[in-house]
Amino acid sequence: MAHVVVIGAGLGGLPTAYELRQLLPSQHRVTLISDQPRFTFIPGLVRVALDIDPLDRFQLDLAPLAKRHGVELIHGKVTALDPPANRITLDRGETLDYDYVAIATGPSFAFNAIPGLGPHGGYTHSICSPAHAQDARTAWLQFLENPGALVVGAAPGAGCFGPAYEFVLMAEQILRQKGLRDRVTLTLITPEPYAGHLGVSNVKNAQKLTEALLHKRGVEVIANATITAISPNAITLDDGRSIPQQYAMILPAFRGASFIQTTPGLGNQKGFIPVLPTYQHPDFPSVYALGVGVSLAQPEQFRVPIGLPKSGQMTEAMGMAVAHNIAVRLGAIQKPLQTPTLEAICFAEFGDTGILYVAAPVLPDPTTGKRRYSYAVQGKWVVWGKALFEQYFMTKMRLGAAVPWYERLGLRMMFGVELVKPIAALPQEAPVSA
Repeated sequence: MAHVVVIGAGLGGLPTAYELRQLLPSQHRVTLISDQPRFTFIPGLVRVALDIDPLDRFQLDLAPLAKRHGVELIHGKVTALDPPANRITLDRGETLDYDYVAIATGPSFAFNAIPGLGPHGGYTHSICSPAHAQDARTAWLQFLENPGALVVGAAPGAGCFGPAYEFVLMAEQILRQKGLRDRVTLTLITPEPYAGHLGVSNVKNAQKLTEALLHKRGVEVIANATITAISPNAITLDDGRSIPQQYAMILPAFRGASFIQTTPGLGNQKGFIPVLPTYQHPDFPSVYALGVGVSLAQPEQFRVPIGLPKSGQMTEAMGMAVAHNIAVRLGAIQKPLQTPTLEAICFAEFGDTGILYVAAPVLPDPTTGKRRYSYAVQGKWVVWGKALFEQYFMTKMRLGAAVPWYERLGLRMMFGVELVKPIAALPQEAPVSA
């Protein structure tokens, strides 16, 4: 009997635990470790922060889900990992042995990278966690009583940009609906080389559509920008400009979880985990990783550093491959090992319209520099599509489904996107990224 542990119960961890439970015979144990009692659909937090939807709409209690679907749940925070000993230490001092572990912790937040950044002793808000979104909502309601300068953006090194675009354009719509738009200046500050880059270069029509929509909505864009300091009333850039702010939502750069950073040889300098194409650690065969915590290098260098996005769909695909490969290693299935394709679609809600961004794959071919295809399209239907997907995702988390066959078929037929592909030979050499 093997014991497989998944650390983290978010967009990557919970589906991966479900997939493992479905692939592995009942004699194998699947344990899920979470420092939160509830699963949260993180993409919904933009709507929470802007007081459009309540937080409960995007949360599920983990305990009944785990019990119903045959997953053991441990509520605790991982403080240490000992890969040579296959042992996990929790904050209560409890230790847990494993045969395989899948690390799906998501990020920690580098708020200390910029003076004044963040909700913890700083002067900006965040929508990266439920608590952050609720604090941002409280401040947003106060801002509506006395509106003025609204600034939205991302810190240097950030790799997640979509929520910033959603926030500023959804806020603009709310301000118009409330008759407050003429009292507010809207500014988007981003380290991206241009608006609509989103950490992925050369997506067809992405720049044109995104810039046009921001211009139409009267949002001033400052791209290729480095935020150096934040005060209660202004955001300072490295070129000396000072941007007034009465409300600011700035996405931070991400880091790996603290236990990754303190485990020798597990992660890189930022706490991201290098992986082989199987998403197995190159030095610790019992360790797999998925999601934001995986080291995927940005293939291009820009004036202001930015990370590579790791979308929810990419994370799910990583989890599918991890669960499949662990099942192969345990002899539960007799199939080739798999790797995620990193082909991604992103439904971005921009108020009364939206833009669908597709990159297949996100990382272009290292030899040719090209993808199979990429494009962006705009329309009201994107908003409806995102709403439907949110409800579908929450439903399948209730039902204990990870990525069922009909979802994979739908992605293939509608968007030409594949989530995973077989590996012809066992990878023993270079990791996916250093």
